Amino acid sequence: MNWQICPFEQLTCEQLYRLLALRCQIFVVEQDCAYQDLDGLDMLPDVLHIMAWEQGALQAAGRILGPGIQTAEQVWIGRLVVVPEARGQGLARMLMQQAIEAATTHWPGYPLRLSGQVYIRDFYRSLGFVPVSDEYLEDGIPHQDMELMCSA
Repeated sequence: MNWQICPFEQLTCEQLYRLLALRCQIFVVEQDCAYQDLDGLDMLPDVLHIMAWEQGALQAAGRILGPGIQTAEQVWIGRLVVVPEARGQGLARMLMQQAIEAATTHWPGYPLRLSGQVYIRDFYRSLGFVPVSDEYLEDGIPHQDMELMCSA
């Protein structure tokens, strides 16, 4: 697995196309959520994109929002996706570990949060995240804000 962590301006046109196609495949089609994925945040300077490539195919991706983008005091991990064919092989855990490492390296000292789908809350807990909000609906799917309390 080849990992790529970079800001928007370092993505090639093909990488960007594959990233957006994967997010659409999972968030819009698979999860049946009609929503605006292109939210204007991907291009901001303090945003990092994480991608896992294998033999030229995008296998997983995520996005890290630096402090001041979603909230002033926290760094947020989001837009986490793994292709259906690669699920159940530990790739989501590797993606999260890459995201945690990148976030804490680029923005040390900031709390690290995510808005996690409730059905995989235990997965996030296994990485050291704890719930910090009540459950809420986002695009019809139950979510809960979680914060990293310890390194996993």
